[in-house]
Order: sequence, then C-alpha cells, then structure tokens
Amino acid sequence: MTGNLGATSLRRRRRTNSMRDFDNLPPALRHWLSRAAMPWSPTSCRRIWLAARSRGESVDMVLARLDRAERGTLSRDTHFAVSAPD
Repeated sequence: MTGNLGATSLRRRRRTNSMRDFDNLPPALRHWLSRAAMPWSPTSCRRIWLAARSRGESVDMVLARLDRAERGTLSRDTHFAVSAPD
C-alpha cells in the first residue's frame, strides 16, 4: 500500500523531528538559534557547531561564526537589505 502518496515517481523525503533536534542542541546554541533572524534548521546549526568545536573553537567563537554567516546571508537578501535614509 502506498498510503497517501499515490502513484508518484518522486523521491520520498525523510522527515525529521525539528523540535526534538532543537531540544538536543547545546544550551548556548539553542539560545542563539531562538534569537536568529533567519529560519535556521537545527541540523545545519548542529553541523556547524560540531565542526567548529572539533577544531577547538570556543563557544563564543562558534556563535560569532554563526552571526557572521547570518549577516552575510542577510546582506545578499534584498528583502532584508537596509536602505540608507534619504
């Protein structure tokens, strides 16, 4: 039985439990993510966190790295671009 997918050739996507993934993040990363301007996924944040921590970066350095990544992405997004006052 195919459930509600019907006859499709599209790949099925594995669903993740984002709330559980969020709850399993380190407290400092959860706090940063809860205040982020962009909708980061807990999985991508955890990947960045683990890679940076494995290189010996401090918690503050990792959070600064995430801030820079977010600012860089927002600067490329015209929706979030801040215009100078006239």
